[in-house]
Amino acid sequence: MEPVRRPRRNLIERTTKYSLAAIQFYSGLPRDTVAGILGRQFLRSATSVGAQYREAQRAKSIGDFLSKTEGALQELDETEYWLELLEGSGLVSRTAASELRDETAQLLAIFAAITKKAKERKWAN
Repeated sequence: MEPVRRPRRNLIERTTKYSLAAIQFYSGLPRDTVAGILGRQFLRSATSVGAQYREAQRAKSIGDFLSKTEGALQELDETEYWLELLEGSGLVSRTAASELRDETAQLLAIFAAITKKAKERKWAN
């Protein structure tokens, strides 16, 4: 019988898959100056989400945890911005970015809920 998976582990795996999808997306961008600049910004913010969440797992306090989860939220919001610019500039099609946009939106909702719950716990103590 397979052990029950904890949500924390699932989110670690999910953010890792998100980073890998971002790397693959970046690798498929056109090889020009604008795509390179926007793409690197996108790649940096997208791959930072999983790193922020992993750091949150080792937080020393609720405040530290909140700092990391809010950092992940900021990185997700920034990733969404770079995707919008890549699409809006015509460097990638909406179809090519749709899965990443969907996952970004879902992760934004998850991290917003995690952060909200942690804030409630912090203020309850």
